[in-house]
Amino acid sequence: MSYYIDFHALQSTGPANLNRDDSGSPKSTVFGGTRRARVSSQSWKRAIRREFEELVDPAELGERTLRAVERIAASIVEQDPEYAAEAETMAVEVLKAAGLKMAKPKKSKDGDMAPAKPLTEYLVFLGRSQIEALAALAIDAYANNDGKFDKKLVKQAFTDDHAYDVALFGRMIADAPDLNADACCQVAHAISVHPLDAEFDYFTAVDDNAPEDNAGAGMIGTLEFNSSTYYRYATINVPALIANLGSAEAAAKALAAFTRAFAVSMPTGKQNTFANRTRPEFFAVSIRDDQPVSFVDAFEDAITAQSGRMTEAVKRLAEYAANADAAYGSQPNTRYLATGSAVKATNLDDFGEKATLDELVAFAEAAAGSDTGATDSEDV
Repeated sequence: MSYYIDFHALQSTGPANLNRDDSGSPKSTVFGGTRRARVSSQSWKRAIRREFEELVDPAELGERTLRAVERIAASIVEQDPEYAAEAETMAVEVLKAAGLKMAKPKKSKDGDMAPAKPLTEYLVFLGRSQIEALAALAIDAYANNDGKFDKKLVKQAFTDDHAYDVALFGRMIADAPDLNADACCQVAHAISVHPLDAEFDYFTAVDDNAPEDNAGAGMIGTLEFNSSTYYRYATINVPALIANLGSAEAAAKALAAFTRAFAVSMPTGKQNTFANRTRPEFFAVSIRDDQPVSFVDAFEDAITAQSGRMTEAVKRLAEYAANADAAYGSQPNTRYLATGSAVKATNLDDFGEKATLDELVAFAEAAAGSDTGATDSEDV
């Protein structure tokens, strides 16, 4: 039976430029006929993956890189230093055996081929244990099979023993679709619950070594930013995660890490300029046995109040969720965290059970051991 874990967060930032477009402006979108601030799913997934490094053993994580040759070659040398001279060639050959293409060397300005480490033609998402497995296959091929690779074993190394983030976010290789990993986690673009109010910072920088009689600035510029309250959403197909990782125990660890990382991660765009580190004032985790459900439609009509936006956003989300689930006859098991102005919402008792972040993490982690998605509190 399929069941899902949905994650909902309401989070405010002060002045920030979390995620820029090609012109350097904060990204935006139109929703409900109103322009909103936006942070792309890719940006927040990257932040979540970086947070994983503090939460789980790095050996259980993956790397998205063009430099797979370099990483596999380093593992070859680590496993058997005798192959140091030919490790790079071995790494190229094992990737080619899997069906991956290498990028063509770039030409320098004078027309000569620029010396460089070989790169794959596209970013490849590999678990660190998969990198080690590919290196071991390369050593075995050169030591025992005259440099010939068993392509079946090479492809198996790509698909066995997925890293947590590869299992969650998936991998797509157009040249070798049999190496793809289906994502079991979906992350929505975060959007503001109110109209976008773009602002511009006019700044100057002073030259520390300018002559004393020079009162001018060394640099002048402008920077666009906004202060927004975002609705964030993600969902995980739990049985698919268990299948990707091969065990409920591994899935439980991945769910625990994702829950905490979703709550505390923050994209790093212009972070040194704005120091915009905040945490959600409202964070909810729901286990559902029907289908994933985003509550973004609660904010289809933008909140236009000039104060109390967070309180209003929490009220809207809770009311929308209760009404929609009643109409569709679904009964998710929900826990929520509320701090600051979010605790002023008056209808949260009908929404779910209040919890701390540690309790939310344990709640999500326990779901990996459930056969039904735990539709009441005694099941988790």
